[in-house]
Amino acid sequence: MKKQFLEIGKIVNTHGIRGDVKVQPWCDSPDFLASFDRLYTKSQTEIHILRASVHKGNVLMHLEGVDTVEDAQKLRNSVLYMNREDVELEEGAFFIQDAIGLPAYDERVGRMIGTVREILDGPAADLYVIEDGSKTHYIPGVPAFLRGVDLEKGQVTFCTIEGLLADDD
Repeated sequence: MKKQFLEIGKIVNTHGIRGDVKVQPWCDSPDFLASFDRLYTKSQTEIHILRASVHKGNVLMHLEGVDTVEDAQKLRNSVLYMNREDVELEEGAFFIQDAIGLPAYDERVGRMIGTVREILDGPAADLYVIEDGSKTHYIPGVPAFLRGVDLEKGQVTFCTIEGLLADDD
């Protein structure tokens, strides 16, 4: 079952004296985070965003009802959530959270090679962390290896090369 509310960032500090907060994005880009008009707390309380701008890889936000640095200070270390219904994904795009836990199939070896445990944001491409009991495989999410993420079928498909899997000799 897909989570309705997904982590999107964390308030890491205050900014200025008017109650603005500095949010570290936990999504594809700070621009994506800055595009929201509303986000949510862990308890799913709605937060209205009056103003948001990207600044040095983070997002500066002014939230409704937060007008002093003291108010903003109380929100430090709060995790912000988005409602998946507030986003329309492009064709072929998916939320990383939805791929976590899916079985991973490798066309080259013709079998399941484990379960997606994490997808790391690498400098050149995502890195899929696949665990199979005692082994961990790290597979770049580039077209040469990643054949597809099929949420309907509930499977991630790769086609690796010899030496890429942890158990290749």
